[in-house]
Amino acid sequence: MERGHPARQRAQRAQPFIESARIVRASRSGGQDVRAPKSTKIEIMMSKIRVLPDHISNLIAAGEVVERPASVAKELVENAIDAGAQRIVIDVEAGGRRLLKITDDGEGMTRDDAVLAFERHATSKISKAEDLNGISTLGFRGEALASIASVARVELITSTADAAAGTRVVIEGGRMRDVKDAAHPRGTTIGVRDLFFNTPARRKFLRSEATESYHLTNLATHYALAHPEIAFTLTNNGRETLRVAPAQDLRERAYQVFGAQFLDGLLEVDSRTADAARAFPSQIARVQGFVSAPRERRTSRDAQFLFVNGRFVRDRIARSCRTAFIRRRSCSSRCHSKKLMSTFIRPRRKCAFAAPRPSRRQCAKLSAPDWPVPATRPPLKSVMRRQS
Repeated sequence: MERGHPARQRAQRAQPFIESARIVRASRSGGQDVRAPKSTKIEIMMSKIRVLPDHISNLIAAGEVVERPASVAKELVENAIDAGAQRIVIDVEAGGRRLLKITDDGEGMTRDDAVLAFERHATSKISKAEDLNGISTLGFRGEALASIASVARVELITSTADAAAGTRVVIEGGRMRDVKDAAHPRGTTIGVRDLFFNTPARRKFLRSEATESYHLTNLATHYALAHPEIAFTLTNNGRETLRVAPAQDLRERAYQVFGAQFLDGLLEVDSRTADAARAFPSQIARVQGFVSAPRERRTSRDAQFLFVNGRFVRDRIARSCRTAFIRRRSCSSRCHSKKLMSTFIRPRRKCAFAAPRPSRRQCAKLSAPDWPVPATRPPLKSVMRRQS
């Protein structure tokens, strides 16, 4: 079922010409090329540059995509969100080393798509170069499944709404073992077992089960906050650690995750209000969320959440806000505020997440006309001044 890389196929077709080392000499009279006799002894010089096999390429790519079980969960959860899922269930055993299973009720895949999804750079998100300027999905490169399957035992069961039967695909260490029909409702279930079973050195550098479970819990919490309309369930070793039902807005989801105490003392921020529209007439982004009043101070950043287009990010913007907050209140560097901000940027204004770690995003610089100078003071600043 595996297909060779186009570059490797071209190299294989050219190999006979390289090994035969055809000797050409010019005819003095006619100027035509003449091949050397077959009896001529030729010393063949083998090429030092070669195209790597697909399974080796996938192992190398896995080093960039798969760092720990949370990296695997991130890619699979984003695939479920892009598939239009309304319910996502995450099952974890032994911190994700033994088992990491993601179940969703998205649109599912046909048999051909399920098999093709494990090929490198196989994606349904883009089809031409112009699509890179208008990406609205969380993923688009098509490298995740191939990289994950190369370092784990993967079982994928999927079905579409109008399919008579689902499809079950089993891959171990990048090699496809089985493809057959299976019973499954609309959606996809993908189980990743024995992560790094064929790369002991990578498995050795995984942290303890408690640490890996902590990262998985943070990941589920971040995506639950970024997508209030989706129900999330996280089960760790048979114990349910997170369960949230679909929420109407960010406030309701924050209440589900953190409780009422987290929302006490927070100020709502919404760029869609009339005052914000007058202050910034040509908005390039839509900002919505909550921030704490300057009088509230915390000793850690554990209550700061910034989302851009449905993805949790760590950016210099957050650090700039913290610096401004410190200067404003004349407090120490250990003073932090609470933030729960969700930002939507038009697709042509955001970066294409080309870096291996899109959570630390670096967006392109915007030209001067994109940043309007408000004639009045922004509403948030005036409200925060009254609250202080």
